[in-house]
Amino acid sequence: MTDTLNYTPGSMVTCRSRQWVILPDENPDLIRLRPLSGNEEEIIGIFRHLNLETLEAATFPHPTADNIKDHSTALLLMDAARHLLRSGAGPFRCLGRLSLRPRPYQLVPLLMALRLETVRLLIADDVGIGKTVEAGLIVRELLDRGEIARIAVLCPPHLCDQWQQELREKFHIDAVVIRSGTASKLERAIPNGSHIFSYYRHIIVSLDYAKSERRKASFIAHCPDFVIVDEAHTCTRSSNKGTSQQQRHQLITETAEKTSRHLLLLTATPHSGIEESFLSLLGLLKPEFANLTLDKLTETERDNLAGHFIQRRRADVKLWLGNETPFPERQSDEEPYKLSKEYKELFEEVYNFARGLVKTTTVDMTYAQRRGRYWSALALIRCVMSSPAAAIATLNRSLSRELGEMRELGVGSRELETTNYELFSSYVYDPTDLEQAVDAAPTVVIEQGQQSYGEGDKRKLRSFIQVAEKLQGNKDQKLQTCTIYVQNLLANNHHPIIWCRYIATANYVTENLRQKLEKKGSQIRVIAITGEQSEDEREIRLNELKSYPQRILVATDCLSEGINLQSHFSAVIHYDLPWNPNRLEQREGRIDRYGQIATQVKSCLLYGQDNPVDGAVLEVLIRKAVQIHKTLGITVPVPMDSTTVSEAVFKSLFDKSTDAQQLSLLDLLDDESAVEQVHKQWDKAVEREKISRTRFAQRGIKPTEVEQELLESDEILGSEKDVERFVKNACEKLNCGLIEKKQGWLLPSIPSFLQPILGNEKRLITFTTPAPFEVEYIGRNHPLVEGLARHILEVALLNNQNNLVARCGFTITDTVSKRTTLLLFRLRHLLKQKVSHRKLSESEISRKRNYELLGEECVVIGFTGPPSNPVWLAPQEAKALLEQANSVRDAINPKQEIEDFLNSFDELTADLEKFAKERSLSLSQSHQRVRAITQENRVQVIPQLPMDLLGVYILQAGKPRSRTS
Repeated sequence: MTDTLNYTPGSMVTCRSRQWVILPDENPDLIRLRPLSGNEEEIIGIFRHLNLETLEAATFPHPTADNIKDHSTALLLMDAARHLLRSGAGPFRCLGRLSLRPRPYQLVPLLMALRLETVRLLIADDVGIGKTVEAGLIVRELLDRGEIARIAVLCPPHLCDQWQQELREKFHIDAVVIRSGTASKLERAIPNGSHIFSYYRHIIVSLDYAKSERRKASFIAHCPDFVIVDEAHTCTRSSNKGTSQQQRHQLITETAEKTSRHLLLLTATPHSGIEESFLSLLGLLKPEFANLTLDKLTETERDNLAGHFIQRRRADVKLWLGNETPFPERQSDEEPYKLSKEYKELFEEVYNFARGLVKTTTVDMTYAQRRGRYWSALALIRCVMSSPAAAIATLNRSLSRELGEMRELGVGSRELETTNYELFSSYVYDPTDLEQAVDAAPTVVIEQGQQSYGEGDKRKLRSFIQVAEKLQGNKDQKLQTCTIYVQNLLANNHHPIIWCRYIATANYVTENLRQKLEKKGSQIRVIAITGEQSEDEREIRLNELKSYPQRILVATDCLSEGINLQSHFSAVIHYDLPWNPNRLEQREGRIDRYGQIATQVKSCLLYGQDNPVDGAVLEVLIRKAVQIHKTLGITVPVPMDSTTVSEAVFKSLFDKSTDAQQLSLLDLLDDESAVEQVHKQWDKAVEREKISRTRFAQRGIKPTEVEQELLESDEILGSEKDVERFVKNACEKLNCGLIEKKQGWLLPSIPSFLQPILGNEKRLITFTTPAPFEVEYIGRNHPLVEGLARHILEVALLNNQNNLVARCGFTITDTVSKRTTLLLFRLRHLLKQKVSHRKLSESEISRKRNYELLGEECVVIGFTGPPSNPVWLAPQEAKALLEQANSVRDAINPKQEIEDFLNSFDELTADLEKFAKERSLSLSQSHQRVRAITQENRVQVIPQLPMDLLGVYILQAGKPRSRTS
C-alpha cells in the first residue's frame, strides 16, 4: 500500500475491488473505510504500515444514458441516498443515528448542553416528559462530535436494564450493566490488568454497587468523561453520616470534582421541599450554586443557574412549536370499602394492642426501646390493614435471623436512635429517596419492639395470626372491592397495575385474582412482580404478561420508580394507600406519560371507610396531592421528611385513651397544629414551585431557534413524512405495496433481499409515534428503511437496465416553462473544530485535536439554459420540481439528450465548486450558532470535492398531446 494517497476523511478509494469512503479516526495509523453504498456494520479498518492491502484513489462514477426513466425515480433515489446518511452535515449530528423522532421540546436540553463548554445540567422535567430521551440526545450528540469517548450511567439497580435497552434501541449505544449480579461475569471476560470500569467503553452502573467504599475510588479513577445520574434526588446530601443516601451523595460529589467531566442529573423531583437537599444537588453542577439563597436570587445568579437547570410541566410542552404531544388525560377515582365484621374486630384488637405497646412503657426503658415500640406498633397496624397475608407473613416468621443480621451490622439499642431513621422508615413509611423501595414484611421492626415484649404480648401476636388466617378471601372486603373494580376496568379495555405495599399482599392479591378471573379459555393473565425477584426475573415476567390481550400486573413499589410501563398498561389501583404522597405520583407516572396510547388513564384509591388510619392518610396527604396535581398539572413534594410528615399525621394515633371502637378520624386529626403545619409548609412549596417552573422552563430558548435547526436537519436527513413517502414508493415499485389499515399500514410481504434480516411475516407498521400496541414504528434507521435504501442505491449504481430506479431521467412536463436540468448530488464535508485546552488533559487534547468529523448530505441543484450559460434556481425551487413535476407525454429521443448533457457536464465545474463552498460556509455558521461556546472552539466546514453526481434529470417544457377523434 503506497503512502502517496490522500487519506483525508471523505476521500474515495478502491480496495478489494470495491469503492470506499475514508472515515475519520483517532488513530493516525488506522484507515477506516465504509463501502460507498454500505452501512456502518460493514466498516473496516486497515493498518497503514502492514502493507497488506492495496488502496487506489477513486472518483464517484458518473451516470450513463443506458437506463433512462422519467423523473419520478429521481425522488426514490434521493430518498434512498438521504436515508442512508448517518453522519448528517447539519448542526445536530445525533439525529442521523436515532431510531426515534424526538419531540421538538426534547431538543431544548440539547441546545442548552451545546452552549456549555463542560456540560453540567440538571434536567427536572415532569414525570413522563422524556428525560431519558433528552439525556440520550445529549450523549449521542457529543459522541458523534468526538467531544467525548465514553459514558457512564449511574442509576438504581432496577433501572439498569431499562437504560441498557433504551440506549441500544433508540441511540445505538451499546453499554454493559455493572451491578452485583453481573460484575463477576464481566470481570472474567476482560484481559488481565484491565479494569471493569475502564475496559468497557460505555457502562451502566448500579449506584448501590459503585457507592461502596471498596469500589468508589476505583470507579472515580476509571470514570468516563460523561456521567448521567438518574433519579438524582436519591443522591442529595443527608444529615445522617454513613447512610446509603450520604454514600451516594459522596460518590457523585467526588465524581464531579474533575471539572472537565460532563455531568447530567435527572430527576422529576429535584426539590423534596428541604432546601438544603436541593442546594446540594445544584452544588454538583457548580460549587457556588450550593450557597445560593433561592428566594433572593439576583438577576445574574438566576441567569447563571438557568443555563444549567431546566424544569418544565407537561402544560409547557404539550403544544410546542405547533406539535401536539399526546399526553393522556388522568381520571382519578376513590373506591371505598367497609371492613367485614371479623376484619373490623381484628383491627380493633390490633389497634388496642399497638396503643398499649406505646402507652405502657417503663422508666427503665431506654429512649431507643420506647422508640422501637412506637415503630413496632405502626408496622403492626400497617401490615395487618394491608392484607391478612401480610399480617401472617410478618408475625409468623422466625425473627432470630433478622436480629442476628442487625447485630452483625452493629445495630445495638444505643445505635438504634440513628439507625432507625433510614432502616425502619423504609419498612413502615414510604421514603422515595432510597435506591430501591423496601417491600419486605416489617418483621425486623416488629422484632425491635419485641425486645421489650412480655410473654403475654407475644401470645397476643400469635392469636392475631390465627384470626388473620380465617379472613383471607371472601371475608376480605378490600380484596372483593378491588376484584370488582378490576373486572370493570377490563370490561372497558383497560389494563391495570395494582400497587401493593408488601410482597405478601401482592402475592395474595395475585392468587385470588387468578382464581377469580383466569378461567379456562380466558385471555386474562395476572402476574405479580415484587422485590423478591431479580431484575432478570422481573423482565421475564413482564414480557410474559405483555403477550396477553387482557393483563393485570400486581406489583410492589420495586417497579414504581423510573420503569416505563405505559406501552402495555393504562390504569392503576392503589391497593395500599402510600403514606408518602410523592409515591402516589411515582406509581401513576409509570402509565401517565408520553407514549401512552390510551387517551385516558385511570387511577383508583382503594380505602377503608371505617379505617381511621386510611382516612387520615387520605384526608391530610393524598387528596391534597391529587388536588395540587389537578390545579397545577405538576406534583409538589411534601416539604418535609416523609417520616416527619407521617408522624405529624399519626401524632394522635396512640395518644388517646379511646379504644378502637370509639376511635374516629376526628380523634386522629384533632391535633390541628401538626396537620396545619404540614399543609402550611406544603402550600409554601406550591408557591415556590410555581415561581421555579416559570423561571427555569427555559423560555429563553425560543421555539423558533429549535425550529430553525430542525428544519435544517430535516432537509438533510428527512422527516417522518419523508420516511413514509420513501417506504410507500419503494414497496410499490417492489410489488409489495402498503395497505392502509385503521391503526397503520399493512406490509403484506417482505422483499426477498430483506427476508434474511426481517423474515417473511406480514407486518402492521406506522411512521409516527407513539405507535399503537402491536404496531411497529418505522423510523429512518429501521432495518426496513435501511435495507430498501441500500438496495435501491446499489441497483442505481450498477447503471444498467432495471425497472426499479434510474440515475437519469427525461420528462416532458407542464410544470416548467423552459428546459430545466436537475442534478442530484451527495456532498461530503470535513468538520474541524479548534479545541479549547482549558480543563483538558494532554491525552484529551491530543484526541480532540486529531479527530476530524465527516458530514454528508444530499442536495438538488437546478438550472435553466445550457451548461455553458446556466441560470441557477434556488435550492428549494429545484427540490420542489424534483418532488412535484409530472410527465404529460413520452419523450422521443431521451438518450441523446442525456448524452449531450453528460458530455458538457464539465462546463459546470466552477459553479458547482462555488456552490459546495457556499454550502460549507452556511453549515459552518449553523454549527457555530448551535455550539455557541467560545471563539476557540470554532467549527470549520470544508467541502470534499468533487461532489458525487448521483443523478441527472431533465425537465422539458411541453403540453399533453391533443386528443384526436
